[in-house]
Amino acid sequence: MADYLALLQPQFSLTRTNPHMSQRLHITVATVVAKEDKFLMVEELQGGETVYNQPAGHLEFGESLVNAAVRETFEETNWTVEVTHVLGIYHYIANGSEAHYVRHCFIAEPIEEVHGRALDPDIISAAWLTYEQIVNRAQQLRSPLVMRNIDDYLSGVKHPLTIERALP
Repeated sequence: MADYLALLQPQFSLTRTNPHMSQRLHITVATVVAKEDKFLMVEELQGGETVYNQPAGHLEFGESLVNAAVRETFEETNWTVEVTHVLGIYHYIANGSEAHYVRHCFIAEPIEEVHGRALDPDIISAAWLTYEQIVNRAQQLRSPLVMRNIDDYLSGVKHPLTIERALP
């Protein structure tokens, strides 16, 4: 049995190294939050540059994907939200990088903005932007996933939350 588990181990590792390449797998969540034809976006610092993104971040150990999406949205925008649907699961390999991102994107309804709380340190601001304003910032989007998520949302893509099956 131990030999069998040793054979499987590389498949479950989040990092894999060989003489030619190192890969990193990032499990992330993001939310598309819309209100009155605007989308909740964050302006953030990435590698010393200002970029725009949906509220998004990494899944923490022991956390469900939905809870991670709610937490990240609140930490980055000060908005409490209710996740209503899964938009999709997206795989992205960053250009010039060895990082693989598996983004679980959710659709959420805004509930309430909490005032007087500091945003995550890398977040400059949170703002409601129109589709046109986001398109005009195309060169500043954190990744192609940002526009793809909004376009999928606008085309009516949505899946039930029950597709996530968390086991104890």
